[in-house]
Amino acid sequence: QVQLAESGGGSVQSGGSLRLSCAASGYTYNQAWFRRTPGKEREGVAQIDHYSSTTYADSVKGRFTISRDYARRSLTLQMNTLNSEDTAIYYCAASTRMHLSEPLRETDFNFWGQGTQVTVAS
Repeated sequence: QVQLAESGGGSVQSGGSLRLSCAASGYTYNQAWFRRTPGKEREGVAQIDHYSSTTYADSVKGRFTISRDYARRSLTLQMNTLNSEDTAIYYCAASTRMHLSEPLRETDFNFWGQGTQVTVAS
């Protein structure tokens, strides 16, 4: 059974940076970061698939970078040039499925962390 745990959330001024980390207790093929704000469904932020191909939401392209260790048991989201729209609970997600149906599809991921709060001051 895979367990995920996020860390690195916190408060930051607009324009600042944060680095989120996710530790996985077991091997997974694909990993991603999602985020959720009140009243909204979780939205995909960034994904790295089995082949190390990355996908980013348009809203974070050029600002966020997803990466992982070679064993795929540690996931990182480097977040730069943060703005107030980035305020959300960020979730680490992973899938033991070898292939993803399409980028940033929530239902493709069968393991989720508890989330970590990121707050960006305007």
